[in-house]
Amino acid sequence: MVEVRVSGLRLDENARSPVVILRESNGDRVLPIWIGHAEAGAIALELAGRKFERPLTHDLMKMIIDGLKVNLEKVAVTEIRTNTFFAKMVFERDNEILSIDARPSDSIALALRTGSPIYVAEDLFEVQGRKMESSDPAQQLRDFLEGMDPEDFGNVSP
Repeated sequence: MVEVRVSGLRLDENARSPVVILRESNGDRVLPIWIGHAEAGAIALELAGRKFERPLTHDLMKMIIDGLKVNLEKVAVTEIRTNTFFAKMVFERDNEILSIDARPSDSIALALRTGSPIYVAEDLFEVQGRKMESSDPAQQLRDFLEGMDPEDFGNVSP
């Protein structure tokens, strides 16, 4: 597993769908994952540090996790099947581990709120990842997104 961070969110103009960009913490490979608009909004709000008076869905999930005294140990994007990415959220409580299947977008939104690490299976980088080569991050993402076929990278249905 490769530790990653959320490098940013972009809109795939062709599919009109948000894309979360995961970048290796200690490298230059990125993995784009097409996600829904609601989840993109949840990720964007957390990245921007915006809070609301009433909790949104992922904030509520964090409150429940905290209330139950459970730790989100990590999130792992584990595989891709029929153009759909799969993830696991790994929880720990009293030395008991629980792994729950989840969408990567929800897993990432929750990991950002809890400060939990995010990992990607190495084979996903080998098959779906790309190397960023330009020194200008904004330009490299534009070039990267313009030059790819959404069908090659995951589920493009919102």
